[in-house]
Amino acid sequence: MKLGTVAGVAIGAHWSALGTMALLFAVVTSGFAHAYPDEPTAARVAAGALAAVLFMASLFAHEVAHSVVAKRQGLEVEGITLWLLGGVSRIRGEASRPRADFAIAIVGPAASLASAAVFAALAWALAVTGVGPLWVAVASYLAVVNVLLAAFNLVPAAPLDGGRVLRAVLWAIRGDRASAAVWAARMGRGFGMVLLLLGGLEFLFGFGFGLWWLLLGMFILVMAGAEERQAQTGAALAGVRVGEVMTRDPETVSGDLSVEAFLGEYAVSRRHSAFPLVDGQGRVEGLITFNRLIAVPHARRAATTLRDAACPPREIPFADPDEPVTGLIPRLAESHDHRALVFSADRLVGIVTTSDVNRAIALHLHRA
Repeated sequence: MKLGTVAGVAIGAHWSALGTMALLFAVVTSGFAHAYPDEPTAARVAAGALAAVLFMASLFAHEVAHSVVAKRQGLEVEGITLWLLGGVSRIRGEASRPRADFAIAIVGPAASLASAAVFAALAWALAVTGVGPLWVAVASYLAVVNVLLAAFNLVPAAPLDGGRVLRAVLWAIRGDRASAAVWAARMGRGFGMVLLLLGGLEFLFGFGFGLWWLLLGMFILVMAGAEERQAQTGAALAGVRVGEVMTRDPETVSGDLSVEAFLGEYAVSRRHSAFPLVDGQGRVEGLITFNRLIAVPHARRAATTLRDAACPPREIPFADPDEPVTGLIPRLAESHDHRALVFSADRLVGIVTTSDVNRAIALHLHRA
């Protein structure tokens, strides 16, 4: 669900975020029912709804802070999405130095503490002006929960902000970002296992939010494992450039050919599985793969050109031969065909696939 932009960053919410809001609403409303039984039911429901909405706004503020600082550090921010277990800032690329990495990480908990201070001041102002205790309780609850959010995120375990802080500190001390990322991820895996254990015990004995801790522990465990693998991949490809792994001077074809003609006359004699399409001036018009070719129904192959079936240029990752392979990997992963075209001075010079990257990693491990 697209919600607009803040500071130039697109923000949205996954439908599962409604589950978080519903849980918060139920917990807060139930708590108010016990604490303020004399308040009208409508007032308690409104207070619970307000608390849930403002807490989600606090999560947005937390993620917006990450994104704003990341943009100031020269990184690209694709957007912010709230979902079941919190918020995610989709930041492309990596900080160039430990200080920048630290700043991007620490600003999130700092924003949560700032939100807590604002809500605490609001609670005090409401109490002084004689507003009903129910509304003072809403502001007080939001102050406390933002402090807890900041504290939880400062746990030194990836993918939490504290894990990013730990990574930045280890990076500054050791001078090795990949090694620092691996240690932060391992701390995350350990923390995820602890949450799984605690959640399992709570769930089995029927008290607390056992299921919630199980979900959170599983999320942290999976994400930490992914970050560890990513860090190890980065270490394996450290210093490797796109030009070293790409297939040079890829064979190109005209987009005017029909799918049927290409499959019958060209494809069987070619050893490649992907072909850039170029026009008469040498401009790239798309990328055709065997998966896209065979997806065209037999009855339509004679009337369908390669250009019609190909991946359009706007969806193809482009790369420079001198850029690090590690910077290209996320773009390859996000692309539909998992291939990138390499250009030098606006001239097509190569093509890179995930197989090329995996081969480079395997060669590094073999040499090691």
